[in-house]
Amino acid sequence: MAWTEPLTGSLTEPLAEPLTETLAESLAEPLTRPLTERTAAEAEVILRRQALRESAARTYARSLPIVPVRARGLTIEGADGRRYLDCLSGAGTLALGHNHPVVLEAIRGVLDSGAPLHVLDLATPVKDAFTTELFANLPPALASDARIQFCGPAGTDAVEAALKLVRTATGRSGLLAFTGAYHGMTAGALEASGGAEAVRVTRLPFPQDHRPPFGVPGAEGEQLAARWTENLLDDPKGGVPAPAGMIVEPVQGEGGVHPAPDGWLRRMREITAERGIPLIADEVQTGVGRTGAFWGVDHAGVVPDVMVLSKAIGGSLPLAVIVYRSELDVWAPGAHAGTFRGNQLAMAAGTATLAYVRQNRLAERAAVLGERMLTGLRGFAADQPCVGDVRGRGLMIGLEVVDPDTGAAAPELAAAVRRECLERGLIVELGGRHSSVVRLLPPLTLTDEQAGAVLDRLTDAVPAARRPH
Repeated sequence: MAWTEPLTGSLTEPLAEPLTETLAESLAEPLTRPLTERTAAEAEVILRRQALRESAARTYARSLPIVPVRARGLTIEGADGRRYLDCLSGAGTLALGHNHPVVLEAIRGVLDSGAPLHVLDLATPVKDAFTTELFANLPPALASDARIQFCGPAGTDAVEAALKLVRTATGRSGLLAFTGAYHGMTAGALEASGGAEAVRVTRLPFPQDHRPPFGVPGAEGEQLAARWTENLLDDPKGGVPAPAGMIVEPVQGEGGVHPAPDGWLRRMREITAERGIPLIADEVQTGVGRTGAFWGVDHAGVVPDVMVLSKAIGGSLPLAVIVYRSELDVWAPGAHAGTFRGNQLAMAAGTATLAYVRQNRLAERAAVLGERMLTGLRGFAADQPCVGDVRGRGLMIGLEVVDPDTGAAAPELAAAVRRECLERGLIVELGGRHSSVVRLLPPLTLTDEQAGAVLDRLTDAVPAARRPH
């Protein structure tokens, strides 16, 4: 079957064989045969066992009832033999797609070398190579005077480190964040995110055109948002003491794929610089070419004081760092630590990924192909009253699903679109307010043919989701 060949059959077809105790017992034994020899019935047993054993907090497994056993590039093969085009890409982690040869070679190189895999924060040739490649791709004005802190393995760990850093460096505790933001699932990161309930940060308006916070889209709305921020900070009765930092995403991903307007982001940089407020750019999802530039802030020409990096920098393996101006480096030894901050395999995979994206100009490729996909989707949306907006930057694309009669967010319809996509062999995820935005995060290695297949399946799924079943 070709990588982009449509799938046949239904994901809801009856199982080929009944589930038996013997079959269930066999799955409890160590795996001794290739996973790809497993059957649809065995996959169903694995899914049911996961539902019984794992916490109620599991997410993707609920909407994507598949058991991946093999993957390459854009494609995942399930244990039932079906193939899917993966436009989730590990929530944006897989810049080069699944099991890219340069990543596998880098990992094998470390394994075959006999190098230690766990080194805490000791210096190693693998770490040195990663740091050198990363610094070579940073905004030059930051790289020339930067420090790097290796954090725990997840992006939210790096966010925590960034908040802790600016609070230590400034001696202040307040924080500026934005409506619609998402920075992770640990306590401090959640407080800075848009869905926070117990808020200890000052929430600022993030400009957007589809539902602008002041009811005014475009440049005027951006100016209003910037003026609101400036006035709030300078008003002695505004109730906002000098903050320790401002954290912003160059494109809000989980918030619904809202790119920060370039002029507005430059104004945020000016406002924070004039007031001695460190600017933190959360590039966990936007980094390494995703938005059509190597870093999301590059579009606006902004150089932040702190960059939060994870996901793609590990080449598919867990890795998270913050990079920041040396003047902020006031931590005492051990002030921020972690047992798993020296992931050698992730550093090797990350070095290979960063170099491959740079050498093959994949950021530029993402800009061109992403714009082509956005144009195609906007043309499609013109005849679809349930599509309220199409937006994005590079290969970070969102399609907002709305009620055709009221224009309000339509989460149930969006979930139906996701299901119809899966029926057609396309993996997408939802985000945004009320989970009404269908998100595409394909790998940067996406070909023209694959991009066409993705759009074909998505544009077929949308009208199908509106039909009664």
